[in-house]
Amino acid sequence: MGLPSMLAIYFLFWVFSVFLVLPFGMKTSAEMGEPVQPGHAESAPHKFSLPKTLLRGTILATIVFALFGLNYIYGWVTPEMLDWTQW
Repeated sequence: MGLPSMLAIYFLFWVFSVFLVLPFGMKTSAEMGEPVQPGHAESAPHKFSLPKTLLRGTILATIVFALFGLNYIYGWVTPEMLDWTQW
């Protein structure tokens, strides 16, 4: 696997991971006991930290990409193992 392919796959893992970790750690204004401003939804996040979300997504993407790379090298799971039509 070449470097451009590795970067493209890592980018895909990173985008997926950021969307996956986006809702974790969020508290709404109602859960924090603060009054809801007029025109705001009760489910709106109290505080949103973009750097924290990006860091969490990067850590998760790096772990998943490392597992993907190790599987690519050692062949733990092959396409033949995932072919359910042979049964």
